[in-house]
Amino acid sequence: MMPIRAVLIASSLAFPLGSGAALAQTAAPAAKPMQTVQMPAEPAPVAVALKPATTALLVADMIDPTCKTQPKCTGSMLPAIAALLAQARKAGVMVVHATRAGEAAKFLPETAPVAGDTIIANSGQDRFYNTKLDEVLKARGITTLVLTGWKISGSVLYTSVGATLRDYTVVIPRDASLAGPDYEEAIGVYQILNQSAANATNEPLKAKATTISRTNMITFQ
Repeated sequence: MMPIRAVLIASSLAFPLGSGAALAQTAAPAAKPMQTVQMPAEPAPVAVALKPATTALLVADMIDPTCKTQPKCTGSMLPAIAALLAQARKAGVMVVHATRAGEAAKFLPETAPVAGDTIIANSGQDRFYNTKLDEVLKARGITTLVLTGWKISGSVLYTSVGATLRDYTVVIPRDASLAGPDYEEAIGVYQILNQSAANATNEPLKAKATTISRTNMITFQ
């Protein structure tokens, strides 16, 4: 039987009704109590060995203010991505930075683009949507995409779907993509592993699906 875990999820906000001056004087709406739901336990991260020539590392929204205003992003996530970037660059892995502002973005110094990196300006959370990302990756012979950045329940989730729909094999290092509340992380990982290219048991490098790993469990060889 699959292990089950309890997750607290924020319910919708209660907004008071009113009109005119009375509405202007109304106190800020109070959040409803959290609700508890049960969902399958998150599979353990697995080790993966990736081929540098056919692998790209994508970094999403490691910028000011998107990341800089999030304690989890600037805390453990930023150094984890910086270390993985150094490892990937040493191995000759293609590095892509994707953010709405493109080259005009205020990249955080620890994970900023360097000469030779590719920068993609996106308009949606799925970094493939209405961009040349797929074209750029295929021109380099990329078949495996490592997704990092803010956040696992947003851009990383939707880009993983976009990638597997285009036949890429995806790896997400769990410590290199977090979210604000814990429940967003739990929901993000569940959706990623149970989307149409399902890998619910987190089989290592399942083709055209997503694998959950960690930065210290990824090698390029």
